[in-house]
Amino acid sequence: MRALVARYPRLADLARVDLRVRETPVERWRVEDVMLLIKRDDLSCDTLGGNKVRALELLLAGVGPDHTLLTVGATGSTHALAVAQFGERLGAVTEVITWPQESHAVSRATAARLTTLATVTPARSVAEAYLRAIIRRLRRRVHWVPAGGSVALGALGHVSAALELAAQLERDGVTPPELLVVPLGSGGTVAGLLVGLALAGLRTRIVGVQVVPGIIASRRQVLGLAERTRALLARQIGMLVPSPDPAHLELDRGAYGGAYGRETIGATRAANALRSAGGPQLDATYSAKAFSVALERARHAPDGRVLFWLTFDGRWLDG
Repeated sequence: MRALVARYPRLADLARVDLRVRETPVERWRVEDVMLLIKRDDLSCDTLGGNKVRALELLLAGVGPDHTLLTVGATGSTHALAVAQFGERLGAVTEVITWPQESHAVSRATAARLTTLATVTPARSVAEAYLRAIIRRLRRRVHWVPAGGSVALGALGHVSAALELAAQLERDGVTPPELLVVPLGSGGTVAGLLVGLALAGLRTRIVGVQVVPGIIASRRQVLGLAERTRALLARQIGMLVPSPDPAHLELDRGAYGGAYGRETIGATRAANALRSAGGPQLDATYSAKAFSVALERARHAPDGRVLFWLTFDGRWLDG
């Protein structure tokens, strides 16, 4: 939240917890003779980075040893893993209700690690998982963390991330990219970035790459969350906040592959190309699909005019 608080000091009073979120670098990579920028948000924290920790700074405010955290997600949910990881750091216990997803090596590793940090209850479907969560919240006091952290409060973390990016580009004398390519799941990251780029006055267009069913990854859902985030920010600072231009949001549905977590040939090839260039590991559920789109868009753009926002932290896979 540093970039947002620096712009609006009144936000210093907004309740949050210090998860040691740090500024993440913008790197220039050449992959298959294509030049593009990568915002390394996988490095957002020393223990477990990625996009989720920016939201959890706000969503875990006030959590301590006497708390039980409850969230939901797919069996290989990196959101659930992040909640459990940081919940443990804060002394809380975590319960997760999961639904099935098509599995691959990373999702299986994520699910296995999650079981060491949280009590995991499997459900047969998304609807059953949410029903179980509702019942659990009615029966006992828990600290509810919404799926993906995708509510207006959590999205403020990504408003700050967009301002961070704008400051980095200006400091380094880098022309703002024409396109920012990012996975589109539950929408919190994309919504926050839309609001933040509007605040920064950047005309960069966001390409949200669908990685979940279309009923979730919809323009209406994202723009609605962006508006709620803008309104929340305006209330917190007591000032008008510009609405993002809907024309600055594009949805790319071509990399989805038909199912959440389903590996695709194009995504696997793109992820392998980045690794061969010396880059970080991507996951097949989110980042590999989005990177395949970023790489293809960069083939048809001047060098450095496409930025890929890396939301997945693969460092823990080697630990």
